[in-house]
Amino acid sequence: MSLVAERLSVVRPSETKAMTARAAELRDQGVDVITLSAGEPNFDTPSVVREAGIRAIRDGRTKYTPVAGIKPLREAIRESFSRDHGLDYDVDQITVGCGAKQVVFNALFASLDSGDEVVIPTPCWVSYPDMVALAGGKAVLVACDEFHGFKLRPEALEAAITPRTKWLMLNSPSNPTGAVYSRDELLRLAVVLRHHARVHVLSDDIYEKLIYGAGFATMAAVAPDLYERTLTVNGVSKADAMTGWRVGYGAGPLALIKAMNLIQSQISSHTSSISQYAAIEALSGGRHYIEEFASAFLQRRDLVVAKLNKAEGLACRVPDGAFYVFPSCAGVIGKRTPDGKLIESDNDFAMYLLNGFGVAVVPGSGFMASPYIRISYASSIEDLTRACDRIIAACAALS
Repeated sequence: MSLVAERLSVVRPSETKAMTARAAELRDQGVDVITLSAGEPNFDTPSVVREAGIRAIRDGRTKYTPVAGIKPLREAIRESFSRDHGLDYDVDQITVGCGAKQVVFNALFASLDSGDEVVIPTPCWVSYPDMVALAGGKAVLVACDEFHGFKLRPEALEAAITPRTKWLMLNSPSNPTGAVYSRDELLRLAVVLRHHARVHVLSDDIYEKLIYGAGFATMAAVAPDLYERTLTVNGVSKADAMTGWRVGYGAGPLALIKAMNLIQSQISSHTSSISQYAAIEALSGGRHYIEEFASAFLQRRDLVVAKLNKAEGLACRVPDGAFYVFPSCAGVIGKRTPDGKLIESDNDFAMYLLNGFGVAVVPGSGFMASPYIRISYASSIEDLTRACDRIIAACAALS
């Protein structure tokens, strides 16, 4: 009898973490590797936020906290939802977890019975399908093509819903494509959802503040009649450069939040008390640094898109949000590397870039979409310039 549970047989390692680890191994061997596989801003956490964390340590805020998070943080989250989106939540409708990732997992684990289905538009974040599987559910993957901006269309949503559908997962801006759903696009999806009262919406808004031109919209705000059927998830990791602090949060129906808290009480109890006090400063301090971050990301996006579109065999659309590009590499499939190896997939191409040219990217297959690669432009201009020049050279070397 195996010690490892059978349910893990359906779970894949995170492709983003795996590529980052491979790059680190090569770097430890002395190879010059530029890592564009991790979704992590290269900015330092803003000084005012760091000082709030230091102050929490000095003030002895180092003990256990309530499972749902300290009340001042949940108040700050409540005020943020109200200020930014006109959404009114009671503090008991808000839960804080160890990053948005845990909040999503808690929600799925709290709500899915065996065989319940979750509609996931693809390309999607690598962890969504595996979280659903771990929770005993079934991921229903709906391909959203590049021609339609990698976004779910109402007719595709309607076709995917069955009597077992429990959730629709929406991620806007999207990881990996940077696609952003407009208010009108969400309203069209809401029309479908109104005919299926059993289907809830999990709106992952973690990249909300990183949008370039297009306005941000979230389902609970644009369709108030779906408010009671929507869990809105967010956090401070991406916009506030606080990835390591591990603070995410969710707001939604009270019964669901209570169930999520019950699960968290048996797993992690709560996230770091120090991080929670730092997050209060991030959410309540005006977040003036986000404009600077977004401006830098915009400059990087434009640089990367322009350079990648010069690479033979790649085609890169301009994303509207987040800090990723998702170029098609269809034009390199079927070509051969200088040592004669055939490029048969986006995974082959990603490994060719890593091993041959020292650039770590993530194959689109990890996001349920091929043949594409995901590139994070959360690195410095210097690294992005060097990496893109290497990618151009790598493509030119194929025959």
